[in-house]
Amino acid sequence: MAMDHAVPPRKRRVTLEQRRALQLLACSPFGAAEAIMLTHGFTRGTLAGLFRAGLAAAQQGTVKANRRSVGRVRITEAGRRVIED
Repeated sequence: MAMDHAVPPRKRRVTLEQRRALQLLACSPFGAAEAIMLTHGFTRGTLAGLFRAGLAAAQQGTVKANRRSVGRVRITEAGRRVIED
C-alpha cells in the first residue's frame, strides 16, 4: 500500500538585510525608488537577490518634475509572505 506524503512547501531563507529591505518595501504602498533603497544602505546585490527570488520586483516610473525615468522597487506577494513568517 503506497502512502501519499504531502511535502510542505520549503520556506525561503532570507538574510537579515533582505528581510529589512522587504519590511521597508512593505511599508511603501507604491514601492520605493531604487535611490532611496541605496540611501538606506541596501546594495544593488541585495536588491538583485530579492528580484531573482521573486520577493521584490523592479518597475519603471516617471518623475513628473523633470519627466525622468527612475527605477522603483516594490514587494511582491511572495515577499509579503516571507516577512509574515
